[in-house]
Amino acid sequence: MSEEEYSELFNEEMKNALVEALKDMKEQVEVYVFTDSKNRECRYCDLTVKLMEYVKDSSPKIDQGYLLRVKVVDKEDPASQEVFKKFNVERVPTVAFLDGYLRWTGAPIGEEIRALIETIIRLSQRDSGLSPETVETLKTLDREAKIETIVTPSCPYCPYAALTAHMVAYEAYRNNKPLIHSEVVEAYENPDIADKYQVMSVPTVAVNGTPKFIGVPQEDALVTAVIGKDNDE
Repeated sequence: MSEEEYSELFNEEMKNALVEALKDMKEQVEVYVFTDSKNRECRYCDLTVKLMEYVKDSSPKIDQGYLLRVKVVDKEDPASQEVFKKFNVERVPTVAFLDGYLRWTGAPIGEEIRALIETIIRLSQRDSGLSPETVETLKTLDREAKIETIVTPSCPYCPYAALTAHMVAYEAYRNNKPLIHSEVVEAYENPDIADKYQVMSVPTVAVNGTPKFIGVPQEDALVTAVIGKDNDE
């Protein structure tokens, strides 16, 4: 699907669906959208900003505006360089939550919109939705880990893999152990990363630079890969 076709999705039907989904938000959520307004090679930068503003406008209203707060960080703005550095953002567009511990590298469009919306809702509810067993296991986390979930916009299973990875990272973060970085990578926009992992099917999930799963991982299996002995150097 082209950028133009995606733009056509910003219609009343989509708006109503977003309003219905986001009504379950409880607390305010802040999201950073990293873009580069002068980079003509960034085909989806403008679309990503438009999408996130559209989602914001569909979230519940509060006195300060909306429960979803969108902060656009433009690489062309000299004042933005420190934010890019703080969030360790090197590619645009990037959509980041929680100081960058949860992010999409590439536009969260197509099927990924579902994972995006569910992530926002769970962050707002302060509930990862993970099993009690997974939550307890993550309390033993004592090392840093990076989860990369390679996706494409048309993949119907990718949102489940993305959401699982994000919630594992979120659960660690909310337990004052911000040691897990979860990055969802759009393969078509970042073909070098897909090539690095020799991705033939999506979702592909890599942990600490090694492909571990093809398909949607069970949360307990993903946590084992994150904290298990197989991650020892």
